[in-house]
Amino acid sequence: MGREFIDLFNEWAGSYDETVTGHDPQYRAVFDKYDTILEVVTNNSLGNVLEFGVGTGNLSKKLLDAGHQVIGVEPSAAMREATAKKFPDLRVEDGDFLTYPQPETPISTIVSTYAFHHLTDEEKGRAIKGFSELLPAGGKVVFADTAYQDEETKQQIHQQAKQNGYNDLLYDLTTEYYPMLDVLQSLFEDNGFYVTFKQMNQFVWLMIAEKQ
Repeated sequence: MGREFIDLFNEWAGSYDETVTGHDPQYRAVFDKYDTILEVVTNNSLGNVLEFGVGTGNLSKKLLDAGHQVIGVEPSAAMREATAKKFPDLRVEDGDFLTYPQPETPISTIVSTYAFHHLTDEEKGRAIKGFSELLPAGGKVVFADTAYQDEETKQQIHQQAKQNGYNDLLYDLTTEYYPMLDVLQSLFEDNGFYVTFKQMNQFVWLMIAEKQ
């Protein structure tokens, strides 16, 4: 489950914060409105929060500042170390969307940003099934991640990256598992969620799923 990307994350840990603030032109559009996206995820979170793909802890900080108890899950040791230096009081466990320590306290919201695309669609379905088993009725999944509205939009985004000479971005777009919105909708609905989508930038969609 996405663990084929751990070496990349370990290498990226030292420069991740520079990337998300727009220093790399190839990924500037991907991380457009990055701070706003984190704030929107935070504002839609309730109660105790389980966060997947903590990275360097940028979303975690906003959640903590908003008064949430946060349990983080992050498969990259380098990312966990980077987060520990920034936020020594934050609890971050080794794990991923499919394999993680079960929280000892009830969880009301599951959050993640820029990470769910590391799972295949089949793995996404298994992860969402686990979320449904973990959350109570009214519990929420609040994700922000790259997704495609349809096949035409996907091809347009790929072509634009190619024309711009953004070879690293194009490689990511063609090797990672960025989903179609209708696939995500079906996966959430099949597991008892009502889900809505809102586009945050050219790449990223906010997904809010409430367990029925």
